Amino acid sequence: MSRPSTRNKNKRTRPEDELDAKSEILRRINSTGQVSDDDLAQLYNIRKTNCHGCRVNTKDNPNCFCGLIPPSNGSRKAGLWQKISDVVSSYGPDPSNDLRSSVDSPAGLTNLGATCYANSILQFLYMNRDFREGIFSVEPHVLEQQPVLDQLARLFAQLHGSKMAFIDSAPLIKALELDNGVQQDSHEFLTLLLSLLERCLSHSVVSEAKTIVQDLFRGSMSHVTRCSKCGQTSEASSNVEDFYELELNVKGLKSLDGSLSDYLSEEKLEGDNQYHCESCGTRVDATRSIKLRTLPSVLNFQLKRCVFLQKTTTKKKITSAFSFPEELDMGQRLFEPSESAFIYGLSAVLVHKGTAVNSGHYVAHIKDESSGQWWEFDDEHVSNLGFHPFGEGSSCSVSKTNGNSSPEVKNSVSDENHIDVDQRGSTNAKSHVKSYSSCDAYMLMYTLRPRKGYQNGLMVYNGTVKKISGASVPSQSSLSLPPHLAEEIKAQNNLYLDLCEKYNSRKEQEVNTITERRQEVRSILSEAPVLSLEEPYFWISMDWLRQWADNVTPSAIDNTNIQCMHGKVPVSNIVAMKRLSAKAWTLLCSKYIGGPCLGKDDYCIDCLIDSASAIVTADSYRDRRAYMKEFAEAALAGNCPDGKQYYISKPWLHQWLRRKASDNPSEADTGPTSSIRCPHGQLMPEQAPGAKRVLVPESLWIFLYENSNLVKPDDQLGCSTFPSDAETCTECRLELTEVASWEDTLRELKLKQRQNHEKLSLGKGVPLSSDCKYYLLPSSWLSTWRSYINTSGKNSSSTVEPERLDSVISSLICPTHSQLLERPLGLTCKRGVIMQKLPATEGLTMVSESDWKHFCEEWDGREESGILAEIYFKNSAEGFCQDMPITEEHMDEDKSNELESREPVIKTSPEICEECIGEKESCELMRRLNYSNEDIWVCFVRGKEPPKFILEASGNNCEADRRTSKRSRKTAFGDSKVLKVSGSTTIYQLKMMIWESFGVVKENQIIHKGSRVIDGESDTLADFNIFPADVLWMTDSEIHEYRDIADELSEQKFEVREAEEGFRGTLLTSNSTSQVV
Repeated sequence: MSRPSTRNKNKRTRPEDELDAKSEILRRINSTGQVSDDDLAQLYNIRKTNCHGCRVNTKDNPNCFCGLIPPSNGSRKAGLWQKISDVVSSYGPDPSNDLRSSVDSPAGLTNLGATCYANSILQFLYMNRDFREGIFSVEPHVLEQQPVLDQLARLFAQLHGSKMAFIDSAPLIKALELDNGVQQDSHEFLTLLLSLLERCLSHSVVSEAKTIVQDLFRGSMSHVTRCSKCGQTSEASSNVEDFYELELNVKGLKSLDGSLSDYLSEEKLEGDNQYHCESCGTRVDATRSIKLRTLPSVLNFQLKRCVFLQKTTTKKKITSAFSFPEELDMGQRLFEPSESAFIYGLSAVLVHKGTAVNSGHYVAHIKDESSGQWWEFDDEHVSNLGFHPFGEGSSCSVSKTNGNSSPEVKNSVSDENHIDVDQRGSTNAKSHVKSYSSCDAYMLMYTLRPRKGYQNGLMVYNGTVKKISGASVPSQSSLSLPPHLAEEIKAQNNLYLDLCEKYNSRKEQEVNTITERRQEVRSILSEAPVLSLEEPYFWISMDWLRQWADNVTPSAIDNTNIQCMHGKVPVSNIVAMKRLSAKAWTLLCSKYIGGPCLGKDDYCIDCLIDSASAIVTADSYRDRRAYMKEFAEAALAGNCPDGKQYYISKPWLHQWLRRKASDNPSEADTGPTSSIRCPHGQLMPEQAPGAKRVLVPESLWIFLYENSNLVKPDDQLGCSTFPSDAETCTECRLELTEVASWEDTLRELKLKQRQNHEKLSLGKGVPLSSDCKYYLLPSSWLSTWRSYINTSGKNSSSTVEPERLDSVISSLICPTHSQLLERPLGLTCKRGVIMQKLPATEGLTMVSESDWKHFCEEWDGREESGILAEIYFKNSAEGFCQDMPITEEHMDEDKSNELESREPVIKTSPEICEECIGEKESCELMRRLNYSNEDIWVCFVRGKEPPKFILEASGNNCEADRRTSKRSRKTAFGDSKVLKVSGSTTIYQLKMMIWESFGVVKENQIIHKGSRVIDGESDTLADFNIFPADVLWMTDSEIHEYRDIADELSEQKFEVREAEEGFRGTLLTSNSTSQVV
């Protein structure tokens, strides 16, 4: 039993077959003039099936509605079907996301680029309740006069009462005149800010505000020097200095207790560093130490993690772990130890993240005085850490203390960067002390805890009474803002809440609109297919339907683009429209009024008949064009048949043959004779540019002429008729003859000049003699002349013609002194022949007397105005030349010895104006030396003598614009590097650069340019005529011992200078408080 064939089952019709079938229908309609319903159904593709699940919409199927909307789980990049999240994000950020989570949660501060150092300090100051109250108690009129204080109070008020999760710090940063793009040191910022606030608050009469900085942060110390022989202290030891923080060493130390002991330890003054004791009257051994006299309420420790590396002249961060206790007893650290304990509690830790000193990121961990919880302030982000300064996740160990004074670390547990350790305290009483450790802690802040002996806000220090406002326990009651700040914060909160409400309302409304529109589109498209041929239907524009399905707010129905001039639906628009059911059309019309309404019976029969006629015409055009191509190819090959012939453009015919076949004449069929028609309307001579032509037979010409007029019936000039016997234009012939004659004449003149000046035209050097007269011409003029006479052909018209000799010679004469403004080129003596150097465009070149006379005839010069040049010989007393020319008549020994004592020199008439030339050369030299941030090469030669090529490169005068490699190179003789310098760079600065690049101390550096030694540290590179791209070479004398650049400056001076430069130009380094007048 044979198996059934399924080869042709569900086989789809090929587009080529379908197109051929429609073409046959149209040809039948053209021949019969009859259109049946079956023809309409087939031509308009009405019988095509209603497809489902196509990936894209089928253009030639009016029953396909696929691809208008994405799948149920899909989306698009824009429009109605864009993701809801993307739609919402296009409205901008949701202000509700910036809402503070709770009243008890602190607010963050915006980072304006690199202001994390300022944000961490400002958060620390704000979280100190007493400091915050002091700022809030400043009188309004004082705030108006002090912009910095006013902005700080506003910032604190926003941090206290704003509904936003983070506050903009820009107004305060701007008031301080800080550069928000430059990272600074937080410790320097705190020091300078407290100094500025102290000056600003001095204008207040409120006691809680006037001295709040001093009351909270200021302590006192003395530098005590004690004689080891008599035990007396120096006079300066009684001087008391204020301090706002203690700067502790970290290098080589592991804990705060050890750093404090190191800070307060005695320094022995011995040997060359002995102290001159007034009591003993001589230099004696002594000790020097720091003594703490009074302590502030808030004790700040700055951990010196940044150290200066002498070898690299850079700063490096110490990242070793450093432990510090939760409680710190400072009673025994005072100059006169107190009987009662001075217990400080850890209140803040400033962390510097990163390994680099000049970059990284600052974060503050601060304890809330009221709740006892720790918070991490990372610019805009604020996180709750619980009751642990580094988060509840960190492990904590507790141990008892004994009487040992030195810290002992045991049972260490590491938690990433922070380690909790057990630390033995310095008191005899047994207690449990928590201790923490960090590799990044940069500043530690401790707050004095209340203790016995504290009454009525007074604290006894060393027998004196001092008010410590920061020692009181924070009140649990809420802090009220001053009225003027409270009203401002209330208005800002109302504005912010109103903005949040408007945003949410708009978002809700837009989401609802999109949801309703999506349901509408899906509903109507489900009703769109026409289920049977008998059912009524309507035509709708695909362009409008697509934008209706894609846009949130579609426009009214617009079917005008699928209408023909008869107001009906032409068959040519079948790919631009869809067949819609009556129900779907009714739903669309009821909401999107428009039109026109094009229904089942709105076929355009007139357009259909025109289309049938057009396809027959296209068949005829294709057939005729294919037939005429044979005549065109034969004409181009020169095989034009006998009979009447016509001229057409040869390039045009080539282009016409290469054009792809089409159904109808197009723009490419126009203008077959436009390029061979002259401006006078006649046949252009074939010698004219672009006028190449070819003869074609009459049948081809008629075909081309008809098609050209069919496309452009009004353009008669582009299709002018030129039979084979047509005469060319007389006027154009005369013009071409004149041009050809002029070109011939010019060619003869150039040839004659090349013959008159054979060697000069080739750029060859001419041997010179002392017995002949010569004349001087600018080398630049000769170069232009040489290029002019040697250029021929098409490029001759674009070559620049040299200037006339009269004006050239006049420009060489100084009007003040009537002397030469340029020097002639130097002479060389080689192998007994005197020659002149011949660069391209500089200086004056010597030409023979005959050359000068010919130039005067050719370029309108006057012989008598020429600049005369003669060669004579100087004696050895006047100069010496190693390359003395030796000619045949001077071959005998006596005469040869006489010639060797002389050298050739050029004597000019008029003479050279040394004054004007010197001034010109000086100005040019100053221009070349006035450079900035350019490259020079420095080669480190390790041997005694540099290679010859370095000497040559270093000795040459380099051009300012010469290009060199930017890469450093290592060679057999040593290293070479590129340095960025300016003409004003001093030799001292250059030596410091070389010191940093090669590690050679400046005293050992011997710098050369060529054979010249560069020395004198105060001189500049311009003083030694060192230009951009110059090559210097340097050797190491090895006389002085190696040392580092850091030895030039002490570390303390370096840090002070760096701090001043870091905040230079800001209000923090100004003595003014930016008071408003």
